[in-house]
Parts: sequence; C-alpha cells; structure tokens
Amino acid sequence: MSDSKPTPNYWWATFANKCPRCRRGPMFSNNNPYRSLKADMILEMPEKCPVCQQKYDLEPGFWYGTGYVSYALAFAMSVTTFVAWYVLLGMSIDDSRVFWWLGINSVLLVVLQPWLMRFSRVVYLRLFVHFDKEYENHQPKEFD
Repeated sequence: MSDSKPTPNYWWATFANKCPRCRRGPMFSNNNPYRSLKADMILEMPEKCPVCQQKYDLEPGFWYGTGYVSYALAFAMSVTTFVAWYVLLGMSIDDSRVFWWLGINSVLLVVLQPWLMRFSRVVYLRLFVHFDKEYENHQPKEFD
C-alpha cells in the first residue's frame, strides 16, 4: 500500500476555489459567493491556506492584476454567448434580436459577477503559485 495522497484534479481544484499549491485548502472564507453581496464579504480570504500555509496575498497590491483576468473572463463569456445566440437564433438588423442578446448577456454578467470576481483571483494566483506535490516538505512561495 502506498502512503501517498491522491493528487486533486487541476480543473476541480480551480473551479472549487482551492489553493493552487496544495489543491486542498479553501481560498475563501465562505464557499458561497452569494452569501452576502458586499464586495469585502465576496472576496473575504484567510491570510494563508489552512492546509499548506501558502500566503495568498503575495505582495502589496497583488490583487490589482485580477481586474485584467476578470475583464478577459467577461469578454470570453460575452463572445461565447454571442456565438451561441448567433448559431441558435441568428442575428438580424430587421428585428431586435441583437438587443435581446445585449440585455440577456448584461444580466448574465451582473448575476455572475461575484463568482467571476472569485474565479479571477483563483486564476491569477495560479499564474504565480504552482502545484507542489511535496508541499509538506517545502516552504511556501513568498514574494515580499
């Protein structure tokens, strides 16, 4: 029998908002981004991962880069909904289908914004902190 723990799946850990270093610890204090719609509650994070002690805020102002990731995710989602709308319903200047798409896409982006804000933090941190199978034996990554 092997004493090693199974490696958590990359995609599961990303979409479940888990620490990128150990893929086990939660990145946010509460799993539900819609619990309270205040920005400080949506993005409430512990200082370090409770499993591997990886510091989440790597340097002052670190999370400003998530604005670019969030923008890219919103743009990708808008392109995806546009293509789906075009393939399924088509676009025409003779009726208001394009305006219906704009309205539905806008509502979708507003409703998904708390989740997008969290997901952009997860994706952004994964650019700098990589999975370490031997996280118990190594020190967490520090930038300060």
